Amino acid sequence: MRHYLIASFFALVSLGSAQAEDAFRDKAKGLFEPIPKTAPALPDNPSTPEKLLLGKMLYFEPRLSDHRDLACSTCHNLSMGGVDGGVLSGGHNAQLAGREVQTVLNAVFNKSQYWDGRATDLKDQVVNSVMANPKAMLKTRGGPMAINPAELAATKQHEIDQLKAVPQYVEAFKKAFPGEADPLVYDNIGRAIALFEATLITPDAPFDRWLTGDDAALDETQKAGLKLFVEKGCATCHNGVNIGGASYAKFGVVANPGPEHLPSEDAGRYGVTKDNADRYAFKVPSLRNVELTAPYFHTGSTFDLRKAVTVMAEAQLGQKLSDDETTKIVAFLKSLTGKQPEIVLPILPPRDR
Repeated sequence: MRHYLIASFFALVSLGSAQAEDAFRDKAKGLFEPIPKTAPALPDNPSTPEKLLLGKMLYFEPRLSDHRDLACSTCHNLSMGGVDGGVLSGGHNAQLAGREVQTVLNAVFNKSQYWDGRATDLKDQVVNSVMANPKAMLKTRGGPMAINPAELAATKQHEIDQLKAVPQYVEAFKKAFPGEADPLVYDNIGRAIALFEATLITPDAPFDRWLTGDDAALDETQKAGLKLFVEKGCATCHNGVNIGGASYAKFGVVANPGPEHLPSEDAGRYGVTKDNADRYAFKVPSLRNVELTAPYFHTGSTFDLRKAVTVMAEAQLGQKLSDDETTKIVAFLKSLTGKQPEIVLPILPPRDR
């Protein structure tokens, strides 16, 4: 069905009228969806003001790490597009975590979390991040792993003990999870942070406004870039509400992008499934806010969005883009930058020692 939509998309490109623009948009709606204006509800994790406040506090709380020096917000910096801007994600004691951090913005719309999809939802992602094993530090830059051992480097019990030593947190968990005999448990940390992360969405991008009827939201270069994005085949994988995030794809379908972009030691999703069909397959990343989330690829191997576009075109699609085509596609990608979350920083409880 999606291939039919792409094919019929092309027939509308050259009509050049208001009617053609509307038809062009209607076909685009078959491939893409705008980010909703409000955060989606999480299954089995209803939102309350108390739980949301707790989740925000924990997101910025360095006491979730073994040495009290790293928080979720360290690598998922909301002032930097939800990433850390580094070549590879720094983890415990600045040891490399092995793969480039993916943005927390709009992550709620992803099919799974992490490049290899080892976490099924935001709560699982939080659990994977915080429960780390410092004795199993990653030896290679991108080796496969069941969980990421280099993130916050705290054990479950140590983390709970640290929070229980803070009376304000004991009270906050009681308010967020009323009726539970012992609300300050590990899964509730994940539920609270996941609920806050689900609010970190970026609606009202120019592309979203165009999708919903504002012809002037995209300029002619961006519209031409959208047409190329579909025509060249990018939209085969980068589609839906998150312009990605809903499938896995082998990196290097047509041509190997080179060891700087695809090091042989990182087998991607194969490390999770042990299925040879998943060797060197990775989750298709969301392109939302992509101009803010450099460096690119799971290796963080380039800060240049133009370079990333040309590598993907050649490695995935066998397409050699002209400079003009690359310029237009990059212009379209910049139209995917939405309204960034406006977060008032929480006041965290004082340290006890």
